[in-house]
Amino acid sequence: MKKLLLYTACLSLVLFCGSCKKIDDLLTFTISNQTSFTIPSGGAISLPFDVPDPNNTSNSSEAFSNNNTDANHVKNIYLKNLQLTITNPSGQNFNFLQSITIYISTDSSNEIELASLSTIPQNVDTITLIPTSAALDVYVKSPTYNLRTQVTTNEILTQDVTVEADSKFQVTAKL
Repeated sequence: MKKLLLYTACLSLVLFCGSCKKIDDLLTFTISNQTSFTIPSGGAISLPFDVPDPNNTSNSSEAFSNNNTDANHVKNIYLKNLQLTITNPSGQNFNFLQSITIYISTDSSNEIELASLSTIPQNVDTITLIPTSAALDVYVKSPTYNLRTQVTTNEILTQDVTVEADSKFQVTAKL
């Protein structure tokens, strides 16, 4: 009986020690950022032109802290969703827009494409762009980043159009 107890205790110890692998606890969460930009009236038709939106503040440090992690533990960040909504003038829709591409950069990183849309639905004041598959860690972890919007219109705007951009980034990080 004592041998059986000793054998069982040894077997339990071996099984317990064998299962003591350190498992990296990964978590996934979303960082939401909002910014606005204005598409100026009088732009050229069918020629792309830039609408700069520099020095956007990132709330990533706060989001990392709220999720019990920090920038050093981030494994990857990707754009999950980018939605644009016209906020001014009232009643304006995206019919004037032929295509749109938004780029992201920081003062110390090269500019890359963030999202785009080349087929614009008609008679809507909200559109969802197609995100790039690029890793965005360096951009979102930065305290500020720059956005540049390139638009091509299919009609001349008679007044400025203000657009709110709501982006959602998916973050995977270690605890």
